[in-house]
Amino acid sequence: MSRTVIRGGLVITATDELHADVLIEGERIAALAATGSDAAAAWGNGDAQVIDAAGHYVIPGGVDAHTHMQLPFGGTSASDTFETGTRAAAWGGTTTIVDFAVQPVGGALREGLDAWHAKADGNCAIDYAFHTIVSDVNDGVLKEMDALVDSGESTSFKLFMAYPGVFYSDDGRILRAMQRGAANGGLIMMHAENGIAIDVLVEQALAAGRTDPRYHGEVRHELLEAEATHRAIRLAQVAGSPLYVVHVSAASALAELAQARDAGLNVFGETCPQYLFLSTDNLAEPGFEGAKYVCSTPLRPREHQEALWRGLRTNDLQVVSTDHCPFCFVGQKELGRGDFSKIPNGLPGVENRMDLLHQAVVDGRISRRRWVEIACTTPARMFGLHPRKGTIAPGADADLVVYDPTAVQTVSAATHHMNVDYSAYEGRQLTGRARTVISRGTVLVDGGSWHGRAGHGAFLRRDTCQYLT
Repeated sequence: MSRTVIRGGLVITATDELHADVLIEGERIAALAATGSDAAAAWGNGDAQVIDAAGHYVIPGGVDAHTHMQLPFGGTSASDTFETGTRAAAWGGTTTIVDFAVQPVGGALREGLDAWHAKADGNCAIDYAFHTIVSDVNDGVLKEMDALVDSGESTSFKLFMAYPGVFYSDDGRILRAMQRGAANGGLIMMHAENGIAIDVLVEQALAAGRTDPRYHGEVRHELLEAEATHRAIRLAQVAGSPLYVVHVSAASALAELAQARDAGLNVFGETCPQYLFLSTDNLAEPGFEGAKYVCSTPLRPREHQEALWRGLRTNDLQVVSTDHCPFCFVGQKELGRGDFSKIPNGLPGVENRMDLLHQAVVDGRISRRRWVEIACTTPARMFGLHPRKGTIAPGADADLVVYDPTAVQTVSAATHHMNVDYSAYEGRQLTGRARTVISRGTVLVDGGSWHGRAGHGAFLRRDTCQYLT
């Protein structure tokens, strides 16, 4: 069995910071010991590989619980495959993703999962799991939910209050799915926007000649996110179900979550880097450039950012995921020239998340432990992967990042590894970068060189959410 020692780093978890060495045996973490102790010194004897982490952080590999590799959408498909997307994730210090298998309308959940397994199997550089998008709630699907939770193949189910005619579910179907989640322990995830009302506003905007990308943000009004969030919370309350609201972008929607949590409800919220670092200013860039920033929920005016950061500090928001769903500007985003409603919705970001959040540490917005908590530990616990993922402890998978907190980088499409022709953060200077990335004891990235391979990543069966009372 191979042995590796990570020596001399500052080990940071969601709860602790300590100067410790980490012993890896095979694919698992075997032990931690204080740097300089007799126990740690003994590990370096024999054939152990020693990785020098002096002056660096040692953190758990990132867990991105919201990605869309190879997602068909708007007449095209997300430009990152499971191979390119997971490789890019690893470059950015993320060692686990949870993607979304889509149930075809009229088909079974099994059909969607089989299709996504076929895309991912043998192609992933890092470990992966699947949520299931429920597009068509019926008696057969409800029974499938039970079986998937029992087997651990998929223990979380996403429904949409948006996209009528595509993914949309009405309140009755949502209620039935929530009732099933309450019974079987599955976590219901919700895209909370009032899609019926939004479609009216889209039609009116286009009829009035308002076709530029910036109108995407205007028709998807923040109050329609807040209203849907409120409605989802109340439906979950009726069902006795937990609720996880994805990609929260607006202060008014966050207020609904905070109120529900204050009332003791099992309600959780996720936000994404684009809502913390970008705004409607980007959507309004000259010409068609704003199309690069079209995503749903949409970017909001800059003043919403402070509320989201505060929500992360107060734990009214628990997770930062990317909703990584890249479409190239040339040939894909351009499908919406002259009609913003035809711009494929989605941004690239799986490679940038850990570094953007570290910049928030540098800027004093969050602590180092909170950085690890929202990017690694809580997503692992929320989706039944902890303590295998998201922490540094004996018995956990050896998913580790030696992180250089002083490295300065400039984000650019010219140097990123995502399979997309632009960066949403082009030209932004960040402090901090993953130097060495390890997945289950195997070095994937080290000192600017790629050592990983497609097929290293394993499919993960999951437990149910660890936050439910």
